[in-house]
Amino acid sequence: MTDRVVVAGAVFDGGRLLAARRSAPPALAGRWELPGGKLEPGETAQEALVRELREELGVEIEPGERIPGEWPLAPGYVLHVWTARLVSGEPRPLQDHDELRWLDRRELDNVDWLDQDRPAVSRAARHLPPAPPA
Repeated sequence: MTDRVVVAGAVFDGGRLLAARRSAPPALAGRWELPGGKLEPGETAQEALVRELREELGVEIEPGERIPGEWPLAPGYVLHVWTARLVSGEPRPLQDHDELRWLDRRELDNVDWLDQDRPAVSRAARHLPPAPPA
């Protein structure tokens, strides 16, 4: 049996990456992730990403390229991450999250990422502009 795909968006805007803090389930609450959700039957990964970010954050995004790699989640699930550009709306934590933050390259380590999101965030960071000199 193949793993069920969970899509997440590395959403970029103004040289920053969007991070979302989980509010549920309790085991994940308070930790940060790239927002997204499960692929539904008949959907492409890009369609699922657009739908999930509309539902969870109230925004419209344009999917970009898939970030190489896949990361195991709970048994039977695997994470695929896509770059995404914010097209319209201001992200709000509508479902499954209680806080959002835009992080520049220097701020990526300021939040407690979920373990399975760390390698994806590291790869997504390659799409951010270099940090300005301190």
